Amino acid sequence: MDSHERRILIWGIMLILAVSLLIVPAVQAQSDSQVDVLTVKGAITPIVASYVERGIQTAQNDGATCLIIELDTPGGSVQVTEEIIQDMKAATLPIVVYVHPQGARAASAGAFLTLAAHSAAMAPNTRTGAAHPVDMSGEGMSEAMEAKAVNDAVALIKGLAQPRGADAVEWAEEAVRESSSITEDEALELGVVDFVATDLEALLDALDGQEILVREDTFTLDTRRATINRISMNAIEGFLHTITDPNIAFILMTLGLNGIIFELSQPGGYLSGILGAICLVLALFSLGVLPVNWTGLIFVVLGFVLLLADVKAPTHGILATLGVVSFVLGSMILFSSPFAQVSRGLVVGVGSATGIFFAFVIAKVFGAHQRRPTTGMEGLMGQLAVARSNLDPTGTVFLRGELWQAVTSEGTVKEGEEVEVSDVDGFRLRVRRVVSGSD
Repeated sequence: MDSHERRILIWGIMLILAVSLLIVPAVQAQSDSQVDVLTVKGAITPIVASYVERGIQTAQNDGATCLIIELDTPGGSVQVTEEIIQDMKAATLPIVVYVHPQGARAASAGAFLTLAAHSAAMAPNTRTGAAHPVDMSGEGMSEAMEAKAVNDAVALIKGLAQPRGADAVEWAEEAVRESSSITEDEALELGVVDFVATDLEALLDALDGQEILVREDTFTLDTRRATINRISMNAIEGFLHTITDPNIAFILMTLGLNGIIFELSQPGGYLSGILGAICLVLALFSLGVLPVNWTGLIFVVLGFVLLLADVKAPTHGILATLGVVSFVLGSMILFSSPFAQVSRGLVVGVGSATGIFFAFVIAKVFGAHQRRPTTGMEGLMGQLAVARSNLDPTGTVFLRGELWQAVTSEGTVKEGEEVEVSDVDGFRLRVRRVVSGSD
C-alpha cells in the first residue's frame, strides 16, 4: 500500500469516527431519559386507584425520570382518593399531575390529587376545585356529620397545599368549605400549580431541569428529549372502568331486569334470562362502586315489580303505567353525588323503551290468555270427530288419529256420522251430533 492509499484510509477512518461522535450523543439524548404517562378520565373509583398504583410501580421499575398523570375527573370517593394520595406520597420518583386536555377539570377529588403531586400543571381552559365533601350513601348527612367531614377534608387538603405557600393553603380551604373553583391562570397565580402547558410536549419542556424533592431525595428532571411511555389500562381495568360509568351502569341494570322479567313471563327460552342475569351481575358491581341513592334504587326496583305484576295479572296497563313512572323517578335520583349522574335524556329514552317493551310483553301474554287451548284435554273442546260405531248412547269415535270412548245425550248417532266434542270427562268424550246447514 503506497503513501497515497494510506492517507485515504486514514482520512476515511477519521471521518467515520467524527460521524460516530456526533451520532452517539444524539442517540443517548433521545434514549437515556424516559417519562411514563397515565391517563385518568372519569370518576375516581377503586379501578382507577388500582391503575394508578400499577402505573407508579411500573414507572419505578422502568427507572423513569418522572410519572405524569393526565387528569380529567369530576371527583370520586374520598376513601379511594386517600388511597391514591398515599400511593403518590410513597412513590420513589417525582409524580406530576397534568389537568388535560383543554376543557378538562380536576374537581372535588381531582383537586386533592392535583395538590398531592410533587409538581402540577394545567392546560388552557381547565379548572380545579369544588372539593366540598358530599354524602355517598344518598341518605344525607346530619349537620354534625357534615361538619366533621368538612373539617377532616380541610385538614387533609391544607396539609397537601402547605408546600405551595400561604395563598395555595388559603384557597385549598375555600375549595372545601365553599366549593371554590379556579381557572388555570388563577391556579398558577396562587401557586396551586407550577405551570400552564398547552400540551404534553410543552409540559416536558417546562419540567426540564426542575429540581423536585421526593421524600428525602432531590431529583433533577431530564424531560426535554425524553422518550414518552404511555401506560394504558389493561383489558380488565378498562372494561371495569367503563361499566362504572353511571350511564353504562344504568343501562346494564335496565337490560338485566328486563331480561329476567321477560324470562319469567315467557319461560322456556333461557337466553333472555341468562343474558339478563349477566347484565344484572355487572350492574351490581357498578352500583357497589358508585354512590347509589337507595331511595332511587328502591323506586327503580318497585317499577319493575309493578311491570311484572301487570304481566302476570293484566290490569289493562294500570300497573304498567305506574311501574314506568316509578322507574323514571327512581332513575332521576339513582345516584347521590353530582359527579355521578345519569343523563336525563338517557332516562327518558330508556323509560320510553321499557314502556314499549312491556306493552309488547303484556299484549303477548293477554293474547295467549285469550286464545283457545290447542293442547291437552282442553284442546279437544269443539273438535270434530267421526263415529266409528253407533253411539247408543256410548261407542267409539275417531279423533286426531286415535280412537276415543264417547257418549252422546242426543239419541243415537250412527257409525260414520260427524260429531263435535262438547266436554271431556276423564278419558271419555261427550259429543253431540253436528247439524249441517241443509238440515
